[in-house]
Amino acid sequence: MNIYDFSVSTADGKQQSMAEYKDKIVLIVNTASKCGFTSQYEELQELYETYRQKGLIVLAFPCNQFMKQEPGSNLEIQQFCSLNYGVSFPVFGKVNVRGKDAHPLFQYLTEQTPSLLGNGIKWNFTKFLVDRKGLIRNRYAPITSPQKIVGDIENLLKESQ
Repeated sequence: MNIYDFSVSTADGKQQSMAEYKDKIVLIVNTASKCGFTSQYEELQELYETYRQKGLIVLAFPCNQFMKQEPGSNLEIQQFCSLNYGVSFPVFGKVNVRGKDAHPLFQYLTEQTPSLLGNGIKWNFTKFLVDRKGLIRNRYAPITSPQKIVGDIENLLKESQ
């Protein structure tokens, strides 16, 4: 099993297979527009612009489970990301990332990468780095700046050349 076994909802409600990202290095992030870490969108966009030609894709999954910090509709979230941070990577429809209603992709991600506090996601902007085979290579805490994972991204890009 790997991330390619899952489908997710796009912002306009269509189902999309994660298999669309085969042979890419994937950075999956649960996001929110009204979080103290929201400015990480800027760094995520920089990573995407720097490494997309080499095979990196950033995938944002908005979530309203943490102090209701993502209250907007999918359209409002898209507009917020574009207007405020110039986001050009995919921002999907809102999902639950923890609890019994967690999206199956996030159930899988957290089961495969337990954190020190258990396997659930504790806050917005938890990040998962996935290799070109769809296997999770690392999990990063919300406080980890996207710039601090550049070395791991570059190592995965080198591995797969």
